[in-house]
Amino acid sequence: MAFFDKLKDMAEVVAEKAKDAAEVVSEKAKDVGEAAKVNVEILSEQREMEKNYRAIGEWFVSEYEGEIPDAVKDVVAAVNASKARIAELEAQKAAAKADSEAPAEEVAEEAVAEEAPVEEAPAVPTCPVCGAKSEGKFCPECGAPMNE
Repeated sequence: MAFFDKLKDMAEVVAEKAKDAAEVVSEKAKDVGEAAKVNVEILSEQREMEKNYRAIGEWFVSEYEGEIPDAVKDVVAAVNASKARIAELEAQKAAAKADSEAPAEEVAEEAVAEEAPVEEAPAVPTCPVCGAKSEGKFCPECGAPMNE
């Protein structure tokens, strides 16, 4: 019977060690979960701060359009170059999409265009801060008031 008593004692020790290990793992998991939650909150605040900095910069450029200080002229020029490049790429994308449409649709559109005069669509207002187009009173991209 001594063998079974030793086996029983060993099983109790192993069970207690497993319980202790499970508690440690549980505490570590909680710590990791809390650290991850804090990291997510930090990233969220950083994104919000970057968004606010961007809004400040967009306001500054629109407010002092002709009087930009020398310290930021290069940055403003780079931003304007990027906006121009984006406009070119969007035009290319629109042209590629138009080219990919079925030829039968083009023929039908041309026939309709020849029969009726083409009316130009009214101009959509452009945001003075970020350049986005919107018909609302405020820009959907940056929230700036739209000029009417």
